[in-house]
Amino acid sequence: MDLLILIKAFILGIVEGTTEFLPVSSTGHLIIVGDLLNFNDENGKIFEIVIQLGAILAVCWEYRAKIGHVVTNIFTEVKSQQLVVNLALALMPAVIIGLPLHHLIKQYLFSPITVACGLIVGGIAILLIERFAPQPDTITVDDMDWKHALKIGFAQTLALIPGVSRSGATILGGTVFGLSRYAATEFSFFLAIPVMFGATGLEIFTNPNIYTWQYLDIIAVGFITAFFSALLVTKGLLRFVSTHDFKTFAWYRIIFGLAVLLYFW
Repeated sequence: MDLLILIKAFILGIVEGTTEFLPVSSTGHLIIVGDLLNFNDENGKIFEIVIQLGAILAVCWEYRAKIGHVVTNIFTEVKSQQLVVNLALALMPAVIIGLPLHHLIKQYLFSPITVACGLIVGGIAILLIERFAPQPDTITVDDMDWKHALKIGFAQTLALIPGVSRSGATILGGTVFGLSRYAATEFSFFLAIPVMFGATGLEIFTNPNIYTWQYLDIIAVGFITAFFSALLVTKGLLRFVSTHDFKTFAWYRIIFGLAVLLYFW
């Protein structure tokens, strides 16, 4: 077992867990850090996607009571049924648009320069949204209707471009469409569960390299570190958005994106 590779996996696991649910683009950070660590070959790209499972399991653990309630009451409770319908509607645009373009996006857009541009443009978009977003009329996830969900689903498709950020697109999209920051963030967490399970499953079934024992050891390190770092972030983010806006993340994106452009230039 190569200790250096395990250290790289540990670093990337922390990067994945701490950025997955923040509006700063986890995929973008993984591409950039993977490039800096020289861990950006085909196996590295597979690793980056599969360790997302560790991060999403952290959300499942954090919301285990809510998920269990929905599962056990899906046939008897209207609110549980509505949440499932909303998640299905929000998932549809990503499936319809993302699956046909999956290979082309990985082939042509997974580069540090694309990520840097996505970070900068996304940061500017956050500043504009914070300036002009309407007052929220939907305070909790249970208050959402199917129109909110479908609009957020289309906003999520912007995250097919590396550097845009899936959580950023869904959270900020939700605020544009009238959700409170808290509701938009919580719905983004729930929506991440089918999206990331689907992305991980797609990689597992289309890449036989995952099944080598050596690679499984590396994935285990990244998976564990992603799980625990994501658990810390999910606990803190909802508290943060209750009293803060997203301008801090916007300026971080812009500064980091400019730094990346300067570095690779």
